Amino acid sequence: MDHQPKFFENLSGTGKAIGVLTSGGDAQGMNAAVRAVVRMGIYVKAKVYFVYEGYQGMVDGGDNIVEVSWESVSSILQVGGTVIGSARCKSFRTREGRLQAAYNLVQRGITNLCVIGGDGSLTGANLFREEWSGLLEELAQKGNIDEEAVKKYAYLNIVGMVGSIDNDFCGTDMTIGTDSALHRIIEVVDAIMTTAQSHQRTFVLEVMGRHCGYLALVSALACGADWVFIPEYPPEEGWEDSMCVKLSENRARKKRLNIIIVAEGAIDCHNKPITSEKVKDLVVQRLGFDTRVTILGHVQRGGTPSAFDRILASRMGVEAVLALLEATPATPACVVSLSGNQAVRLPLMECVQMTQEVQKAMDEGRFLEAVRLRGRSFENNLNTYKLLSHKKPDAELPKTNFNVAVLNVGAPAAGMNAAVRAAVRVGITEGHKMFAVIDGFEGFARGKIKEISWGDVGGWTGQGGSILGTKRTLPAKYLEKIADQMRTNNINALMVIGGFEAYESCLQLHEARSRFEEFCVPICVLPATISNNVPGTDFSIGADTALNAIVETCDRIKQSASGTKRRVFIIETMGGYCGYLANMGALAAGADAAYIFEEQFDIRELQANVEHLTEKMKTSIQRGLVLRNENCNENYTTDFIYQLYSEEGKGVFDCRKNVLGHMQQGGAPSPFDRNFGTKISAKAMQWISKKLKETYRKGKVFANTDDSVCLLGMRRRNLVFQPVAELKNETDFVHRIPKEQWWLKLRPLMKILAKYKTSYDVSDSGQLEHVAMHSPKEAETGAI
Repeated sequence: MDHQPKFFENLSGTGKAIGVLTSGGDAQGMNAAVRAVVRMGIYVKAKVYFVYEGYQGMVDGGDNIVEVSWESVSSILQVGGTVIGSARCKSFRTREGRLQAAYNLVQRGITNLCVIGGDGSLTGANLFREEWSGLLEELAQKGNIDEEAVKKYAYLNIVGMVGSIDNDFCGTDMTIGTDSALHRIIEVVDAIMTTAQSHQRTFVLEVMGRHCGYLALVSALACGADWVFIPEYPPEEGWEDSMCVKLSENRARKKRLNIIIVAEGAIDCHNKPITSEKVKDLVVQRLGFDTRVTILGHVQRGGTPSAFDRILASRMGVEAVLALLEATPATPACVVSLSGNQAVRLPLMECVQMTQEVQKAMDEGRFLEAVRLRGRSFENNLNTYKLLSHKKPDAELPKTNFNVAVLNVGAPAAGMNAAVRAAVRVGITEGHKMFAVIDGFEGFARGKIKEISWGDVGGWTGQGGSILGTKRTLPAKYLEKIADQMRTNNINALMVIGGFEAYESCLQLHEARSRFEEFCVPICVLPATISNNVPGTDFSIGADTALNAIVETCDRIKQSASGTKRRVFIIETMGGYCGYLANMGALAAGADAAYIFEEQFDIRELQANVEHLTEKMKTSIQRGLVLRNENCNENYTTDFIYQLYSEEGKGVFDCRKNVLGHMQQGGAPSPFDRNFGTKISAKAMQWISKKLKETYRKGKVFANTDDSVCLLGMRRRNLVFQPVAELKNETDFVHRIPKEQWWLKLRPLMKILAKYKTSYDVSDSGQLEHVAMHSPKEAETGAI
């Protein structure tokens, strides 16, 4: 990037007052957003006020609108729901109510509002903004405020953040709370699967989503459900027969359980509701299967926010304050949202109108249009689900005579199995014969390779680790044997799922092409490692699961530290030389510092951190949390830092240390990793099919160009295939990390929220974009 960095130091909030409120249904992560708004607001020297109980509190005034301090938002990051309360408010819908609200805000000099809620709450905020000057004039006429106040507070700025577990807001890939709700659903599905398996049962699960099927669709994708009902895509006429045929076919294939997921707003093509009870009765009457219904209800709104939601909400909260500081009277009310991995600002009313368009399309029976309006991510989820859940009869499958092998390389990462399952099933649908290689390249050299069928990968999405087995061994020392195996088994393409070793392996195969013609085939790498250190991608399969494991542990440790008072914990995370887990874990757990290799530190910085913690112990927040990446510095080890802190903190705080170790590698994959693994794997398999067709000449596959060995990664907003040969220049091979890493931009964010003075490059934010309509052919976003 050639742009001059733009730092927010020149954006001062002095003299500004910001009100923050949560409205509508609650969602996990709202507190993280509130915390970020408060701390960023105070950081830029603005006054920040809580508005308790949503719009009701704004209308009632009094103790409902209170100025807050830095400590007011301590310890709320890990709490679900919203600590400032939310209420449905009838009076705000009347002009009298809004008049009263305007009076209460003017009394405190608040002309900047940050609203966290769904589309209803945001529409209300926009109306309030449009009426603002009229309301002030009316107040002045009644003698409630003077003319001076009318001039001084002439404009109201509004920035919205969408907090809704349904993910039903157009223009944003993920709303705050959606990922956490998926965590709750998947926890339940995983638990139900074990009991269903024992009794050969069918379970019908009803999930939330009155007007939007996102939760149902993504959880069906993440657990490999047999059937899903969503409002945007009603089943075709005669669905009852096709569903029963599918369920009985699955039983005939020795599958001991069936899972059917129903969104609460599911309808058939005549707009008649499809209820979970109706589905259960149908299965019992037609098939006689032992069937149970589970309605998840408000469990989905509850519980602690996931790591993804905390980071999303913290980023959005900081972005919202920046947007308020930069707003002018001419700026339309905007929402801050996420597109791919990029924070964006969008005009609030454009998003609301598009969201209403979806509902209108559904009411009028234009269902394909409704799916398209939901955006690229939704459409892609639906297509991937359709691809993976229904096996066509063998007679209908194309026959390509190509053999494709799948293998895992490197350390295990949660989500690898979901990726293997998707690769096998999409490969079979495309007409290829699929082969599984056991134990990475080492197993490949020994001939541990077998054909794998559609049914063999059933139930794999929720399994952690690597079922195929994985080894760190690189192919270089086995090249001849691997080439022999490829010749013997007539392998025409390779899909390699793994971390930095997988990327290095494919570089070695690429370089060995001149000696071994067997490697002149399409090869695709899928990044799967908890360290997230593979060049060419912002995210790797498995990193989200590891991050959640770290954050969960940090929450428990913080709780223990709060109980004992005046205690600092030093926690060591994995990641090799890559500081992703330590940095993002620190942001999501609300840590005071994170030591990473990418940002060199010296004894002065350690000293400054100790002083910072000493100051903190004088406040009401008497605990500290420090994360350290395992390889951040060879001399400043975890023990060294622990001893330094213990010595320097004597009499002020005591210290404990904790090495998290391999618990970060284990566990069932998070919904994000299951979904990301499934989607990128399906896309990679389609790329392999395309390459096989392009390179098939005179009865054989011959691919020797650079672009036939690619890594599929997510870059900012898009999924892109990049030749591994080109990624070589972007890689630091000594430390096994990319030379440039996007998340380093979020470092200052963590420091600001922990009360350090720092500079924050805001060049990427600030431009108001428009909500784009996507044509169905457009490339898929990185949205998950």
